[in-house]
Amino acid sequence: MHIDLYSDVVCPWCRIGKQNLFRAIEMWKEKNDEPVTVTYHAYQLDPNLPEEGRAFDEVMTRKMGGPESLKRAMDQVTRAGAAVGVTFRFDLVSRMPNTRLAHRFVALLPEEHHANAVEELFRAYFEEGVDVAQLSAIMSIAERLGVNTPDLEKQLASGGGGDAVDADLRKAQQLGITGVPFVVFNNRYSLSGAYPAEEMLGLMSGVNTGV
Repeated sequence: MHIDLYSDVVCPWCRIGKQNLFRAIEMWKEKNDEPVTVTYHAYQLDPNLPEEGRAFDEVMTRKMGGPESLKRAMDQVTRAGAAVGVTFRFDLVSRMPNTRLAHRFVALLPEEHHANAVEELFRAYFEEGVDVAQLSAIMSIAERLGVNTPDLEKQLASGGGGDAVDADLRKAQQLGITGVPFVVFNNRYSLSGAYPAEEMLGLMSGVNTGV
């Protein structure tokens, strides 16, 4: 089975959805011999942000309709994350970054590093408040992952990985994706949202049987 996962690294529900998806894959492997592969695809919740991003409170307060609505939303996400074993420290997040650089970073890595890179970007942003729109921050993440090749910084500084990101964004538009996480199973069935692992497993089983 092949799974395509569209997500953005500043999307908290994407982090929860990814956690649920991989739990579903673990449950799937307990009962099935069929291998599962996952391909990560870039998506930007707000591609119109300036390269340097904006203040988190400014962007999110406007989006959520006020500080009280924003606090309720963050509390809900924090509880939902804790329920599946992921941490959110919104008190440390000060910037809403443009995520194109982060997506280009993932695109430039060998595919076997994509899962760890995406997870580390989530962790750095949501648990440490790292501004992933900064090249220096991305290079620190690359160092932690052990993928800091000699020419990586040069490639990122010159726009490397941009073509792959653009291809993902075009594909997302063709698929009619307007929100993430968005998961496609075997190029046939799709699921939009951070569904519980059990529901994802049920859909995987249906895909496998052709239901």
